[in-house]
Amino acid sequence: MQILLSPPIAFLIYIPLVLIIFLVGRGLAGAEKPNPMKTSPYGSGEVAPTDLAAPGYKPFFVIAFFFAVLHLGMLVIGSGGLTPTLLPYLGGLILALIALILG
Repeated sequence: MQILLSPPIAFLIYIPLVLIIFLVGRGLAGAEKPNPMKTSPYGSGEVAPTDLAAPGYKPFFVIAFFFAVLHLGMLVIGSGGLTPTLLPYLGGLILALIALILG
């Protein structure tokens, strides 16, 4: 039974199984009926907005940098011991996070 758990054998078993499930699901779904309502944008019953919510990548990079600093800082703090040399590092981390929050 252990041979069934090896990746190549499991792959060869799962591919036909997935194809069978796919074909049964396609048969149960019925025929497709194209409709303009299906291809129109949906905005919760309102007209869909045409402008961008947050143009550019700047807001994303600020948030990504915040979490990168936060997680890597906590990783460094957690991997070290509780020593007095930790305080300047912790202060710098707090200042960096405050600077990112305030923009």
